[in-house]
Amino acid sequence: MISDPIEFELFKNAVFGAADEMALTVFRTTYSGVLKDNMDYSTALFDGAGTLVAQGLTLPGHLGSMPTAIAAVKAAFAGDVMRGDVYILNDPFQGGMHLPDVFVFKPIFATSGGHCEERSDEAIPARSSGLLRPARDDEDETKEGAQPIAWAGTVCHHTDVGGRVPGSNASDSTEIYQEGLRIPPLKLYDRGRRNETLFALIDRNVRVPVKVFGDLRAQLAACHIAEQAILELATRYGTGRLAQYMTELVEYAERMTRAAIRTLPDGVFDFLDHIDDDGIEVGRPIPLQVTITKHGDAIAVDWTGSSPQVKGAINNTLSYTKSASYCAIRSILPQNIPTNEGTFRAIAVTAPEGTIANMVLPGACAARGLTGFRMVDCLFGALAKMLPDRVFAASDGGNTGVSIGGWHQDRTPFIYVDFTCCAWGARPYADGLDGNSHIYANMASQSIEVIEAEQPLQITAYEFIRDAMGPGKFRGGAPFRREYRLLADEAVLQVRSDRHAFRPFGLYGGGAGRPSMNYLNPEQTPAPLPSKLTMTMRKGDVFRHEVAGGGGWGDPLERDPALVLRDMLNDFVSDRAAQDDYGVVLRGDPPAVDAAATATLRERKRRERDWREVPVYDRGEALAAE
Repeated sequence: MISDPIEFELFKNAVFGAADEMALTVFRTTYSGVLKDNMDYSTALFDGAGTLVAQGLTLPGHLGSMPTAIAAVKAAFAGDVMRGDVYILNDPFQGGMHLPDVFVFKPIFATSGGHCEERSDEAIPARSSGLLRPARDDEDETKEGAQPIAWAGTVCHHTDVGGRVPGSNASDSTEIYQEGLRIPPLKLYDRGRRNETLFALIDRNVRVPVKVFGDLRAQLAACHIAEQAILELATRYGTGRLAQYMTELVEYAERMTRAAIRTLPDGVFDFLDHIDDDGIEVGRPIPLQVTITKHGDAIAVDWTGSSPQVKGAINNTLSYTKSASYCAIRSILPQNIPTNEGTFRAIAVTAPEGTIANMVLPGACAARGLTGFRMVDCLFGALAKMLPDRVFAASDGGNTGVSIGGWHQDRTPFIYVDFTCCAWGARPYADGLDGNSHIYANMASQSIEVIEAEQPLQITAYEFIRDAMGPGKFRGGAPFRREYRLLADEAVLQVRSDRHAFRPFGLYGGGAGRPSMNYLNPEQTPAPLPSKLTMTMRKGDVFRHEVAGGGGWGDPLERDPALVLRDMLNDFVSDRAAQDDYGVVLRGDPPAVDAAATATLRERKRRERDWREVPVYDRGEALAAE
């Protein structure tokens, strides 16, 4: 137990601060837009045994997978972890999630007695032909038999890791072997010396090695920042107390998590939702079934009943399914609980092998992010039965992945990778957030100016969509549309989206959000494209994606008319939707609420719908049936 709680609190903040500093290091030093603009990366610190102690500012989707990834490294190199080593992996069947997400881990060693030694620069890279420089002979300071006092870990979504489609993120791949370079746990640096064979192999198999190696350098820099912070803590506390405090921080998180879970209602809560299709068997819905069992101080999340593994590339590793489950459960717990492996110990996650929630070889998973996002919303559907006054309606369905890749006239490649999500479901006490990333992503949109400066693309529209939010006492978040005009001669367009057939569900009387839509040259060909596609764009073509709207919460006829008026003035809601969805009559110029006409219209609408009881869910099933 901790004898000095103040010292422990200072230690806790120092460790989490170091993990955040790692995240900021990646942000400031990375090359690709998917990292420096979308911020599709994560950082974490582990104790000497590889237990997750602290995580940085970034993505829940990555961080829940960290324990599985570092366990794969430790298993592969048991007894062979040395000073100066740096490890890399992305293999979904040996610790990874999908191939673009590349993990880098660095063990951190201290001298005897825990005194801080000068940090060597064995792996700090210098750019040379797109590769990293080798270590100097005097930088190999291996100490046989030494044990790490901590580990630093990063994972970044890389712009390209090879495969059949630029961006390595195609939803219509049908096996892992089509998706790119598959890296099992390997030493990127061995006792301070660079693995030249591996670097050459990566260099020859990716389309944009400058960005890939630039982003790897950012990961290495973050690990070095972590190393410096841990060695400073070792000097201050000694290695014995450092280890003790790390262990206690994990146990402290577990105690707090279990105490919070104990206050929740016991019971079994389930939910069934559907993904539109896998992009191969178009139009064939894919069930996601979750059962949450809460008893005492523990929660079990079971994905039995979900679809068998599919042909398309939207299958999950079990680690990613765990991440989605941890994220949803963590969101209903108090904010002051440190999020680390202690939190995860109170949440058991199971999924049968060979299903979309726990794929086996040769399953494709490049677009598995879609399934992870949908899993979080599916969990919210179950949690809404447990905690109706705390859980919000379905968000936009997770981020849409858009990749556009081709060649400049000088035959140099370009690849644009963007992830777009923007609409939260309505909350039991407030509207859904507008233009804000899904809770599972915590990502930002890429700047129009940066896109147009770095890629042969022109953004011709980036705007909120009117009448797209699920109506309710509290409406869903507003989605946006984005249009991309190709300026190069030709490119491959790859899109991973969903919620085209099965709309974001509303809760407790709230309506479903408007579906997502894809179009190519919508002014000439207004017919929508499928939710998942890979196709060729040519110069002048315009691709439009419309994100789905968040689901509503509560009876729309109970919405404050003043809020409906505000939304109409902000062009979120049309006059027609104000009447049809909310029963609000607006008159005049400038418009104002006609209170008497509104009361009459709302009463008529209540009689017409004749609700015997408030419906728990509105899933937009009428559209799905069409």
